[in-house]
Amino acid sequence: MGSKKKEIALQVNISTQELWEEMLTSKGLTVVDVYQRWCGPCKPVVSLFQKMRIEIGLDLLHFALAEADCLDVLEKYRGRCEPTFLFYAGGELVAVVRGANAPLLQKTILDQLEAEKKVLSEGRERKVIKDEALSDEDERFSHQKDEGEEEDVVSSEKSCTLAIIKPDAVAHGKTDEIIMKIQEAGFDILTNEQRTMTKAEMRLFYQHRAGEEAFEKLVHHMCSGPSHLLILTRTEGTEDVVTAWQTLMGPCDPDVARRDQPDSLRAQYGTEMPFNAVHGSRDREDASRELALLFPSFKFSDQVPEVAQGHEAEGATGPTQVLRSPEDAN
Repeated sequence: MGSKKKEIALQVNISTQELWEEMLTSKGLTVVDVYQRWCGPCKPVVSLFQKMRIEIGLDLLHFALAEADCLDVLEKYRGRCEPTFLFYAGGELVAVVRGANAPLLQKTILDQLEAEKKVLSEGRERKVIKDEALSDEDERFSHQKDEGEEEDVVSSEKSCTLAIIKPDAVAHGKTDEIIMKIQEAGFDILTNEQRTMTKAEMRLFYQHRAGEEAFEKLVHHMCSGPSHLLILTRTEGTEDVVTAWQTLMGPCDPDVARRDQPDSLRAQYGTEMPFNAVHGSRDREDASRELALLFPSFKFSDQVPEVAQGHEAEGATGPTQVLRSPEDAN
């Protein structure tokens, strides 16, 4: 019996500086999925990469994984919840895509691959870029330090709400897909923390449902495995973030969601009560209570940051919420 041909790994894992430098010498275009240890690589795009490998081949197109915590060169990408894809050609950064946006990724790959082919075959100049988003953040951070502002103040121009990707969705490997849909719907994720809840936390969290027959089942489910806790805000549209998140989630019961809002998250990822994939605050008051309970190390305030007092943010539809650590609180 003939031996099977050894399958080439789709994405090379870059775990050392030596492997990173070796990647930079690769001929053609390399797409690097920069990920965080707590959330892992972006799974929803793997099928796209597999499809492109079949259609294009791997002579000039390469895919790689790089954990930000392992490589000093990726230090600035640490702690970021949004998937980041870096495009390298000739050892230089030529493009960046943030978010698991498959159409944008495919277009960028095709465009950059075509450009690199012209560099190699016709001697055209390679267009090198800097990650402007990081540069802007570094500049803002530098100004804040110069002006003596607190480093650990995070603010948004619109109100925040809590989102939880529940243990059932996490266990089924749907976290990345749900996060991608949240971002595609126009939400910004200020915080993404994986945590296994305690029964004491969940009994307090769901105290308004303590009289219901399914209360203990709900508490048990929420403590059955890790959840992802997200703080959401919005920079697109005029709809309040709490209302917008409720709309994206859909009806609480997955069966009702599939009937009435088939495109909602609970319709797509929920199975039955209480396994409905995601949680969201009912209103702004509820959001403030839940955020304070699950993020006790931060103070959530409706006050505008000191630098912006007296100047309402353009396009804001609600009070600004500021996240401060306890030492910043009055």
